[in-house]
Amino acid sequence: MADQNLNGRLFQIVDELVCRGVTLEQARREFERQFILASLKSNAGNFCRSARSLGVHRNTLRNKVSTLGILAEDYERRRQSRRKDPVT
Repeated sequence: MADQNLNGRLFQIVDELVCRGVTLEQARREFERQFILASLKSNAGNFCRSARSLGVHRNTLRNKVSTLGILAEDYERRRQSRRKDPVT
């Protein structure tokens, strides 16, 4: 059932992209970019864990991140300081 749901959603996305005139290269590049970003976000920016989950070598992932123009601020969560302002 989950596979059918995924295939149905994917079909809708692909159909929309085709109707909008998106090329295969544009679609592939954006899919790859979003897939890598999702992995990096879920692994808190850890390239080793992300590469392992994606099934690629860490260097391959680094090269793809560079080629796709993915920046650290795209996937790193800003750590909020828990320090309080100094009392004066």
